[in-house]
Amino acid sequence: MLGLVRRPQLLKQRHQTFVLLLACCDAVVVAVACFAAAWWRVHAGLGPTPPQAWTGWLVLSLALFAVPMGLLAMRLLGLYKPMRDRRMLAEAKRAAQAALVTVIALIVVLWAVGAAPSTQAGSATFALHGLTLDGPRFQLAALALLLPAMLIVERSAFRIVLRELRKRGKNLRHVVVIGTGRLGRIACRTLDRNGWTGIHVAYFIDHAEQRASTSTPTILGRSVKGGLADLELLLEHEPVDAVYLALPNGRAARMPDLLRRLERFPVDVRIIPDVSPWHTPLAMSVSELEGMPILSVRESPINGPAAVVKRAVDIAGALLGLAIFGVPMLAIASVIKATSPGPVVFRQRRVSLGGEEFQILKFRTMRPRSSTSAWTQPNDPRVTPFGKWLRKTSLDELPQLFNVLMGDMSLVGPRPERPELIDTFREDWRGYILRQHVKAGMTGWAQVNGHRGNTSLRKRLQHDLFYIKHWSLGFDLKILWLTLFRGFFHRNAY
Repeated sequence: MLGLVRRPQLLKQRHQTFVLLLACCDAVVVAVACFAAAWWRVHAGLGPTPPQAWTGWLVLSLALFAVPMGLLAMRLLGLYKPMRDRRMLAEAKRAAQAALVTVIALIVVLWAVGAAPSTQAGSATFALHGLTLDGPRFQLAALALLLPAMLIVERSAFRIVLRELRKRGKNLRHVVVIGTGRLGRIACRTLDRNGWTGIHVAYFIDHAEQRASTSTPTILGRSVKGGLADLELLLEHEPVDAVYLALPNGRAARMPDLLRRLERFPVDVRIIPDVSPWHTPLAMSVSELEGMPILSVRESPINGPAAVVKRAVDIAGALLGLAIFGVPMLAIASVIKATSPGPVVFRQRRVSLGGEEFQILKFRTMRPRSSTSAWTQPNDPRVTPFGKWLRKTSLDELPQLFNVLMGDMSLVGPRPERPELIDTFREDWRGYILRQHVKAGMTGWAQVNGHRGNTSLRKRLQHDLFYIKHWSLGFDLKILWLTLFRGFFHRNAY
């Protein structure tokens, strides 16, 4: 037991040393960013005269305020906690957030002490696209640009160095997986594939009380040391840094007892729920309400501030689209009216967010009184000659910009489907209904990858679920950009 106690203490000391080193590097980066912003201001001719002593630069750079505030912001945002199983992008986002919080806090502090930047009559200013900045404001704006970039570079460099060390067998954390079934094997394979985490599976413990003599002595190259009855003995004589509980559902009732037994050992404990990926195609998250843990396996990723941002992009994009295509839309409407009797705009019931129905708008491409219950086929006799061209170029969908403005649709999302088809698909295609966790879109990940019209429904569903699970504003912008090249003309558009 003595060795087991010493190992966590040693790891804690190493972590404290690493955090101290990282904090020193962060402080240096913040200070350098402050000095760089001050230097940029002086050499842009926005005053004051270059200080002769380093103390003058220290005061002008505001580093005395920014460094402690930056370190505090990074600590509050969890940048000094272990992040072995976090992606580099997640740490970069937090570093950028900490930098922006630091700049905002710096502005508040300067205002509170009476040193808020203010334009003085006759002082030098910097103008860019109608925005006028005096020296202090220019310096703060420069800091807001430099600090996030420099922190992201520094943290990324740290990550790269750590990954290289871990590939060479350094800075590892050894863990034991309790559970030798499908879930335990998945856990081991996943940790092996993500070697950048430095988490190494040392051995397995069978989820049965005693490891049967006929059972496999090794799993994925690791030995199975014993069963649950041997738990304490194994942890005392073969200490590890963490325990991964990967019990099958049939043994889930043992979980409370195992957690109680593990309380005697200073090890981290991770629980891997036995939930099939089919039931968790969307992002999984864990929250807490008054101490009660809540595991969310299915919810929309677009909520809160993200929903506001996406809606703002939709409105701006729809207005821009109407400004660009307004005259062509009027011309298309005139041709439809002149070449075929009937309404210019076709309306049809479709399903969007949360299963709500709405009337989708399209330019009419079929002859009046044609049945629209079946999907169109090549050389479909119901389609007018001009309508065939509209479908081929996807210009028949331009009126959906009004659906976006009204909030029925988004610019990007899974294509909306008819209610009667959804009732069929939800029974035949597992997970199809999950598309309704986001608004339907004019274009989507499936469409820009060629899955539209008479193509594999399975492939379309896979692409739609991938979009929902990995949604981000950058992903939306990427899809909109690809739509310009892949979204208008397609061989299956008829």
